[in-house]
Amino acid sequence: MSKTDWFVKDRFGMFIHWGLYAIPARGEWVRNFERISNEDYQIYFDTFDPTDYNPAKWAKAAKEAGMKYAVMTAKHHDGFCLFDSKLTEYKATNTKAKRDLIREFIEAFRAEGLKVGLYYSLVDWYHPDYPHYGDWHHPMRDNEEYKDKEHNLDRYLDYLHGQVRELCTNYGKIDIFWFDFSYDTMFGEKWRATELVRMIRGYWPEVLIDNRLEGSGEGFGSLQTDNPNEYSGDFICPEQIIPLDGYRTESGKPVIWEACVTMNNNWGYNASDRNFKPAGMLIRKLVECVSKGGNLLLNVGPDAKGNIPDESQNILAEIGKWMKKNNESIYGCGSAGIGKPEYGWITRKDKILYYHVMENQVNAVPLMGVKIEQIRRMWYVASGAELKMHESHFLNSYRDIPFASFGENPILPDQTDTVIGVELH
Repeated sequence: MSKTDWFVKDRFGMFIHWGLYAIPARGEWVRNFERISNEDYQIYFDTFDPTDYNPAKWAKAAKEAGMKYAVMTAKHHDGFCLFDSKLTEYKATNTKAKRDLIREFIEAFRAEGLKVGLYYSLVDWYHPDYPHYGDWHHPMRDNEEYKDKEHNLDRYLDYLHGQVRELCTNYGKIDIFWFDFSYDTMFGEKWRATELVRMIRGYWPEVLIDNRLEGSGEGFGSLQTDNPNEYSGDFICPEQIIPLDGYRTESGKPVIWEACVTMNNNWGYNASDRNFKPAGMLIRKLVECVSKGGNLLLNVGPDAKGNIPDESQNILAEIGKWMKKNNESIYGCGSAGIGKPEYGWITRKDKILYYHVMENQVNAVPLMGVKIEQIRRMWYVASGAELKMHESHFLNSYRDIPFASFGENPILPDQTDTVIGVELH
């Protein structure tokens, strides 16, 4: 068995962006956008007190939505740590919370049978030795007062590696290390990436690592080549986009990938952002990912008290209703190797094709890519009810194409996505 087998099988996970930035509630990049200094950002550290934080509720919501794993921000770009690191005082245990919030997350999600991943930012806007002036993203990048400020990147890298070692050794097995992100000259060995990956795999050989030690949400790194670097990771993670046709290496070998997507327009909590995507849209995007051989990592951004917003909770619940009836067309499935039908997508598991019908047809549904004699049986995945072939003289021009009959009423039983299972001989 490959170490990526579970990841490819599970297909659907929860991303959790949470930290001090939930208090200003203007998104996780608020320090960057508003050029906020460490001193001015300190008020959020001093007042951080997530009295409603109960990761067991988050884990239950994820499981009921049909998610199989979760990735949470142990440290984001602002440098604040949700775990009890011995290498910094800038951590949750030194706030009013006085709790190791990552330990509680890991224990709660494991208790629900979900795999756990940790997001760790390679970028750090709090640490004194991370590049300031002239950096592409640092809040003080164009502040003349920082022009001559000295920093020692190796000292920062010792800190980075030390914290990753803490995450490897203090919480049991971690299933995913999700690093973010590389840019400009800050990529690959600038992070001492080979050393870092060897250290992680020394503790957990089966852990999955994303590709952002050498790339970002817009880059693929060397995973798309036939000779990837040792630190290239195990999967590509496009951000806020689903690739046109998955990813392949130069020689055509499929590459494992996972699209990370927000429910609204921000990763971290933003009190004014009410641009939430409908649950039906996100169900269809999950299906699209699977049909192209990928996963969907869907984000929630809890508020300052530790609550997942009601809108996100409602979306998760709606996705869960669909998944309870149709998850066999998602778990363990991948590309069908058949062109996309106009009405939806096709996923496949061994000899079973799943036709995801998302648009009403005038009459019967054409099952492209197979021949009538190949079909052993057909059924509605949601109910298990048998489906019959549609026979009509109106279809005489398409004798080689099987049509699934919805009976006298051709309107889709599920307007979001009615799934037809087709087992082949």
